[in-house]
Amino acid sequence: MKALLIIAHGSRRQKSNDEVTQIAKELSEHTKHDFDLVESAFLELASPLIPDGIEQCIKSGAREIIVLPYFLNSGRHVTEDIPQIIAAQKARYPDTQITLRPHIGASSIMLDLILRMATDK
Repeated sequence: MKALLIIAHGSRRQKSNDEVTQIAKELSEHTKHDFDLVESAFLELASPLIPDGIEQCIKSGAREIIVLPYFLNSGRHVTEDIPQIIAAQKARYPDTQITLRPHIGASSIMLDLILRMATDK
């Protein structure tokens, strides 16, 4: 079973956290992807935290987890904190393939998205 875990910073503002959870829910209901499970987790300030999100994916049967940081910039969280958390989880679950993908802001499609958002009416 293959899971997608979307991770965000987390906020004291619950509505912000709910937006990330809703994205994961909508993706899980979307039919055009290769994931059996789509979940969300947070770095801090909200639940579930990243380690708990990974554990939940594994408890649901995932043997491969793609971790996608829902971050625009490569700040300290993206370059240091998240990789450290993922490395610890890989050590904790050696029988599960956990892959950390680049943050969404690093994607080349962001340029097109920015232009589209700026010109849509």
